[in-house]
Amino acid sequence: MKKTGKAADRASERPAPSRRRFIGKAAAGTATALSFPMIATAQTPTQLRFQSTWPSKDIFHEYALDYAKKVNDMTGGELKIEVLPAGAVVPAFGLLEAVSKGTLDGGHGVMVYHYGKNQALALWGSGPGFGMDANMLLAWHKYGGGKELLQKVYQAIGANVVSFPYGPMPTQPLGWFKKPITKPEDMKGLKFRTVGISIDVFTGLGAAVNALPGGEIVPAMDRGLLDAAEFNNASSDRVLGFPDVSKVCMLQSYHQNAEQFEVLYNKAKYDALPGKLRAILDNAAEAASADMAWKAIDRYSKDYLEMQTKDNVKFYKTPDAVLQKQLEAYDQVVQKKAEENPLFKEILESQRRFAERATRWDMDTNVNRRMAYNHYFGSKKTSPKKA
Repeated sequence: MKKTGKAADRASERPAPSRRRFIGKAAAGTATALSFPMIATAQTPTQLRFQSTWPSKDIFHEYALDYAKKVNDMTGGELKIEVLPAGAVVPAFGLLEAVSKGTLDGGHGVMVYHYGKNQALALWGSGPGFGMDANMLLAWHKYGGGKELLQKVYQAIGANVVSFPYGPMPTQPLGWFKKPITKPEDMKGLKFRTVGISIDVFTGLGAAVNALPGGEIVPAMDRGLLDAAEFNNASSDRVLGFPDVSKVCMLQSYHQNAEQFEVLYNKAKYDALPGKLRAILDNAAEAASADMAWKAIDRYSKDYLEMQTKDNVKFYKTPDAVLQKQLEAYDQVVQKKAEENPLFKEILESQRRFAERATRWDMDTNVNRRMAYNHYFGSKKTSPKKA
C-alpha cells in the first residue's frame, strides 16, 4: 500500500538498508580507532661525524657549530651532525682526503687547504679575485659557472665529495709584523706564514714562506721560527694569541681578498640521504652564510676595538706600493699556473669575465661609506695609521 502525507516524507528521509549498514560499519571503525590510538615510535636519527679545520676556541669552529645546529634544528631530529675540532681525527690539512675516503662524513674548512691536491682550488679565495669581494665571488660560484668548475676540479683529483662554499670573509690583513711594513722591500727575507697561491705571491715579494695551520702559527712566532704571519681576522687572530707575540698589524691586502668557507660531505654518504635532507643541507649552507657574515661584523669589530684599547696593538694600512706589488706578483704566478693547468686557466677566465661586469656594477652603484662615517663620527676614527 502506498504511503501518503507525512508518513511518506519520513520514509523518504530514512537511509536505504545498504546505506544504513555502511554507516554502521564506518561508525564502528571510528570507535575502534578512537579506542586504540596509534603510538608514535621515536625515529633513530642519521648521525654524521664532522671535523673542522679549526681549534675549538677559534670563532671559525663556532661557525662550523652554527652550521651544524641549523641542520640539526631544521631536520627535526632526523639527522644530527656532530662537529669535532681540528686534529680530533685528522690534521687540518688532511680534511679533504678523510672526507673523500669516508673516514669522516663531512667537514668544515677552506678550499685553499686543499692546495696541494690541485692548485686551482686556491682560486676560491686566494688572490685579488679581479676586484671582487668574497660575497661577489660566491655569486660567481652560484650563478657564474663556479659550481660546475669546482665539480670538475674535484673529479679531476678523484675526490669523492660534495662541496658547499659559503660564508664570505672580509678582506684579510697583510699580517702581523715586528715593525710596520712601509715598502715592498720590507718583505724580503722575512720568515712568513701564509697558504695557497699566497705562498707564491709572498715568495715573489721576497719572503721565505712556511704554510702552517691556524693553531700552529703563534707558537712558531713565539719560538722565532716565523718573523711574521697572516691568518684571517680580528677575532681569530686575537684568540689565537697574535697580540702576545706582535703589536703591529698591517690591514688591507690583496693576497686573500675574497675567501669563503667550505662545508664538505662524503659523496656516497650525501647521495644516500633522502632528497628532503639533502635539500636541507644545501639551504642550511646559505642560511649559515648570511648568519656568519652578520656575526663576523659584530664580533670582528668588537675585537678590533679591544685589541687597540686593551692589547695595545697598533694597526696600519698596508701602503699602496705594497698592494700594487702584490697584484703584479699575482699576475705572474697565475699566468704560469694557467699555462701548466688547463682547468686552472678555465676557472681564471670564468672569474675574470664575471668580475669585469659585477665589480664595475658594484663600484658604480654602492656609495662610499667613509663620507657618512666622517659626518657622524669624525674623520680621526676612519682609518688605520699610515706606515
